[in-house]
Amino acid sequence: MKTLAARKSLPPYDSASPEGKRCIRGWWAFDWASQPYFTLGLTFVFGPYFASVAADYYLGTGLDEQAADAQAQSLWSLGQTITGVIIALCAPVLGALADNAGKRMPWVVVFSLFYVLGAASLWFLMPDGGFLVGALIAFGVGLIGAEFTTVFTNSLLPELGSKEEIGRISGSGFAWGYAGGVTALFIMLLLFVEQDGGKTLIGLDPLLGFDAETREGTRFVGPFMAAWYVIFMIPFALWVREAPRTPKPGGARRALGDLVVMVRSLPRRISLTAYLAGSMFYRDALNALYTFGGTYAVLVLNWDITQVGIFGVIAAMTSAVSTWVGGIVDERTGPKPVIIAMILVLMGVCLFILGMTRDSIWGIGLAEGSSLPDIAFFICGAVIGGAGGVLQAASRTMMVRHADPDKPTEAFGLYALSGKATSFLGPALIFLATTTFGDARLGMLPLVLLFTVGLILLFWVDAEGVPDPQEISS
Repeated sequence: MKTLAARKSLPPYDSASPEGKRCIRGWWAFDWASQPYFTLGLTFVFGPYFASVAADYYLGTGLDEQAADAQAQSLWSLGQTITGVIIALCAPVLGALADNAGKRMPWVVVFSLFYVLGAASLWFLMPDGGFLVGALIAFGVGLIGAEFTTVFTNSLLPELGSKEEIGRISGSGFAWGYAGGVTALFIMLLLFVEQDGGKTLIGLDPLLGFDAETREGTRFVGPFMAAWYVIFMIPFALWVREAPRTPKPGGARRALGDLVVMVRSLPRRISLTAYLAGSMFYRDALNALYTFGGTYAVLVLNWDITQVGIFGVIAAMTSAVSTWVGGIVDERTGPKPVIIAMILVLMGVCLFILGMTRDSIWGIGLAEGSSLPDIAFFICGAVIGGAGGVLQAASRTMMVRHADPDKPTEAFGLYALSGKATSFLGPALIFLATTTFGDARLGMLPLVLLFTVGLILLFWVDAEGVPDPQEISS
């Protein structure tokens, strides 16, 4: 028995050596490769496309526009809820299994297949609503792949550098991810996604002979994300090597037993428990904000997919820069002050958005056809992207400070659980608020509450992540 503070976890390479630098760059390549599923798929291209197709489908069933919009948002939120529950239940178990087996790379390969197959299948969602439910399921499969591969790659972070270096490495990884996301988004908007006139943003016909009438350019986002991931995971596969670990006897039974011991120790581990609980709420709010940001713009501000894409470009660009800077600040101040500041910023943005419609901003009427709501939402997107990216990177650093060096994947499995245990809550509360008020705008109200709860729980989190004397791990 020994405290977590007494253990040391050394990176497999000197982070300043050529081999160590390649390992870190390869680890960053995962963020670059996987981010388009969230940028293009979840938020700025496929999510809004799904919302518009679903809304048109429900309009065709006789619902009025507001009811059809609400039904479309409810269907999307249902899909994210089910997917979140699956991730929450499985992530800690898979993490414990991987730690006991001593290898994480085979798990990365398996769930990469989920990512690629799920993404590629999004091609089949037709503008008339054909494959609507199938696309929702396929998107969930790909999202499971994206989330689980992240669990295993995140668990490699403690091996990449010292405690002081982790904040910068994590922030730079997220910065590369957002840079990859915005690059992929640029390519889709400029060359493939059709505007109302059937042309791309720069006036071209969609490339590869895609038919604008059947939205093939927009639907190509699925196969595009799959191909992007396969190509840019090559540096990860070539350069990243995990530290050797001795497999533990006992197999699945031993892994589940260790997980049970870990969970039972949480009441004694106040800082870790408060952090997992707090991050559960504020990351749930952030993910819901990402998930429904694009659909909000479509349903409330009546944006088309191209406008949403431009919104995404602005958000991703600010994210890349802000997250890189945030990593430097994290290295100097530690992650906790960074997390608190970003939560406050995001709460302010949510409150502003709640008071904005096409015709007014917090009760102040606007001239007909005013572009002010569009400009304001573009600014909000930039702030959400920047603050959200910094929040995620600093949160990953804080988890490293609380993780048992002997069981990093189990720790990040619990971290994924805390991020997904209530992942159904954000979409479910949005669903409840949307259906109660019959208004997609007011459906965003619960996010402010979730951010607030997360902020309060951070009061009990040790900024250094140092366990107290009772926080003992076997």
